[in-house]
Amino acid sequence: MVIEEVSKSFGDFKVLNEVSLGIKKGEFFSLLGPSGCGKTTLLRIIAGFESPDYGLVTFDGADVLPLPPNRRQANTVFQNYALFPHLTVFENVAFPLRIKRFPKAEISPRVNEYLKLVQLEGHAHKKPNQLSGGQKQRVAIARALINEPRVLLLDEPLSALDAKLRQHMLIELDQIHDKIGITFIYVTHDQQEALSVSDRIAVMNQGNVLQVGTPHEIYESPATDFVARFIGEINLFDATVTRVNKLDQPLLPAIAPSETTEYMAELETPELGRIKVTTVDEVEPGQKVVFTVRPEKIVISKEKPTTKREDINLFQGTVDEPIYSGFQTKFYIKIAQPAAAADRNTEQKKVLIRVIKQHANYSDEGPDIVWKDDVYLSWSANDGYIVGVKE
Repeated sequence: MVIEEVSKSFGDFKVLNEVSLGIKKGEFFSLLGPSGCGKTTLLRIIAGFESPDYGLVTFDGADVLPLPPNRRQANTVFQNYALFPHLTVFENVAFPLRIKRFPKAEISPRVNEYLKLVQLEGHAHKKPNQLSGGQKQRVAIARALINEPRVLLLDEPLSALDAKLRQHMLIELDQIHDKIGITFIYVTHDQQEALSVSDRIAVMNQGNVLQVGTPHEIYESPATDFVARFIGEINLFDATVTRVNKLDQPLLPAIAPSETTEYMAELETPELGRIKVTTVDEVEPGQKVVFTVRPEKIVISKEKPTTKREDINLFQGTVDEPIYSGFQTKFYIKIAQPAAAADRNTEQKKVLIRVIKQHANYSDEGPDIVWKDDVYLSWSANDGYIVGVKE
């Protein structure tokens, strides 16, 4: 599927701004972004429920925009299930086949096949009001799949479910995709959902696609400060590039293949002072940039690290707030500001860095680092990112 320069406005409000995407056959592809970013409108254009102001949508090279929804071979699973309350589960799933006037002898085995796929064989004669939220969603998925579409469109299908059921349904949805093998396009505002099941993700904001990539690429190498903030937790700082050195051997082989040039940059931040970071994007001294490092990439310890590596960033601070969550502890660390920053503004507010420490072993269950402790924070230049260059 190819979406090419699709734009859509409602009155003076531009919902989609020349969106272009290529979605591979059989891919589990997610449209991820906050409410109002345009992801559902894009899904409705693919489905045929909305028409773009201009642009192109093709399935296997064929333009589908002139076709009505029922001729696009793309079925939609809605957030509110859209089941017929007066029909049984069996009749809800059979409905698309009856509309197409399938022979009666073919309907029953076909419906039973799809009820088995979504694990609802024993609920065929129940009405929707006798089902749980997760069961209703499975009925909606079976009804959409029984048409054997080329593309299944899912518009925030799990948002009405509670957290545990949502996780369970997400696993089931991924398993169904693996069995069926057709293209899934999944709309969600939930980062964890998208990261868990997607082959690739398009992050959207204000009608624009900001980045397309695998979950690993989106999380580990965010293209913009918005993507970095939206996906997981981060520490984000404005900075100025002070020095750049070209590296002879890439330190990040997964991100920087042998033909890609990698640089070691030194940044100056008002809050922390000097920071080292590797980058595959060429930057120059004097440039204003945005720097980020994930909380789980930072090592926290009471003792000063003894490493001699030149690519390690090291800071001292005090535990301002520890939050124990069982499998991890999140620390808010008040950083001792560099002398230059303190001289410039003695009233500058305290700088807090978030650090996450995972509890992987039984011996880690206790809070060996507590409130008011003096600690050291360190991370490799490889674990931070430049996520934006300011004009």
